[in-house]
Amino acid sequence: MLLKFVEEAEFGPGPPINTLFVSLPVDSKEVSLKDSCKWVTKQNAFELLSGVKPCADRVGPLAYIGYLSQSNSLPNKVADSPLLYQEYPPGVTVVPMKSGTIKPFSTTNLVVFSAKKSSSGLSNSGSSIYHADALIMDPGCKIHAQLSDLISSLPGKLLVFVTHHHHDHVEGLSIVQKINPEATLLAHEKTISRIHGNWSGACIGVSGGENIFIGDQQLKVIFAPGHTDGHLALLHVGTNSLIVGDHCVGEGSAVLDVTSGGNMKDYFDTTYKFIDLSPHILIPMHGRMNLWPKRMLCGYLKHRRDREARILKSIENGASSMFDIVSDVYSDVDKKLWIAASSNVRLHVDFLNYQNKLPKGFSVEKFKASCGVAFILRWLCACIKSRLNTPLVAAITIGGSVAITYAMKKK
Repeated sequence: MLLKFVEEAEFGPGPPINTLFVSLPVDSKEVSLKDSCKWVTKQNAFELLSGVKPCADRVGPLAYIGYLSQSNSLPNKVADSPLLYQEYPPGVTVVPMKSGTIKPFSTTNLVVFSAKKSSSGLSNSGSSIYHADALIMDPGCKIHAQLSDLISSLPGKLLVFVTHHHHDHVEGLSIVQKINPEATLLAHEKTISRIHGNWSGACIGVSGGENIFIGDQQLKVIFAPGHTDGHLALLHVGTNSLIVGDHCVGEGSAVLDVTSGGNMKDYFDTTYKFIDLSPHILIPMHGRMNLWPKRMLCGYLKHRRDREARILKSIENGASSMFDIVSDVYSDVDKKLWIAASSNVRLHVDFLNYQNKLPKGFSVEKFKASCGVAFILRWLCACIKSRLNTPLVAAITIGGSVAITYAMKKK
């Protein structure tokens, strides 16, 4: 009997799931499998993992980590540091690292690709083909010593791929550059223009369709706007794994950034694009990977459509301001999340307007005027009122909010 204990990295938002594997000899002829399972040799399993074809059989992470992985040690750690990671499929290493992201998450997944043999270094074999020895995605961690150790352990020439500019995805860029000054940044031009003070080294703008080779591993850049207007994803071609940045998250749904070109129509279009790619695995930058990408992506579409329908119904019932809509549609959600929700509401209203679905009496101009500071004041009032639940205090708060709003309008 062989025992193997695997300590899971902290993906969140819930606690890690640690696994104990027990290996026993079994006569395959005596064990009846369901139609969804079959016996395969280790060699066949590796071939299924590394040469993935759409709709082909799959080998799950427990089978790989528990029985196919070469290591029989305890937790999987990076560069002799306390960092735990998950390698699945083979060649795709995901390291959740503490970051300044928003709840319910506390980490950003750093994705690492490393060549088994060092090449001659970074080279551009054409206008859309790049070669290097290692690539990391979204170094947004806030514990810089851990990132330093990881970068120091990588071979040869390094590419740094950034899906978008948000702080929890780029905070560690300066550390990467300090440890490896020759590293080259790959990102969309709009993302590069928004990264201030974090990177002063070589940059290459990419916009989708480019191919990157890390040793014999091929990665394809996918333009994926919606979360921001410069958002990118990467497809690991050999394993058909799609790393989606913040288009999807491990739990719940992503907030779109209205201040950086976030767009609901783009988000829907990108989701359909991802579905057409038929990935076997979907890896977000926050939370665990998803083994049923089409189900997840279709669920996202349904969720957005349902939310859009609720927003439209709220407007048809008389809601005209941002606060009116948010307080109605998100009445069952913690008020702490209403500010983040307001960004998506703004984009849903824009998309409804684009589709000519808004009622004739609804004023888009007045709605936009009710966003920002006006919404925050009413939100603060609602939070204070719900906590104190005192009519006099609530009345004073409302009066103060009205006075401030009026004073700002007079300016």
